[in-house]
Amino acid sequence: MSKKIIKTDRSALPVGPYNQAVVIGNLVYTAGQIPLDKSGNMVSGGIKEQTEAVIANLKAVLEHAGSSLDKVVKATVFLKELDDFSGMNEVYGKYFRAEIAPARSTLQVARIPKDSLVEIEVVAYI
Repeated sequence: MSKKIIKTDRSALPVGPYNQAVVIGNLVYTAGQIPLDKSGNMVSGGIKEQTEAVIANLKAVLEHAGSSLDKVVKATVFLKELDDFSGMNEVYGKYFRAEIAPARSTLQVARIPKDSLVEIEVVAYI
């Protein structure tokens, strides 16, 4: 089984030696997305604005891979501060409604690239 590399300019390009996503079979594994705009600049604002930007990046990468947010089966959310959980969750819930939401883990981490408040990675099917 071969892997297909996913790269789209509809989302921020990687800031290191990795790809936006990799497809194996009918699964797409995204890299962690942080709140960068298409130019690679950090989106201003708090946890809600940053979560919106992260989900927009995920959506663009998934669609380029032939998938969508509705096909996400697992999400991992990294937060700089667990106190931001409710703000992140409010935005997250607009895109992943409880009745069809993927499995999810949420962790507080010491630091996220570019001092982002949030990073999210997902696994979805095609």
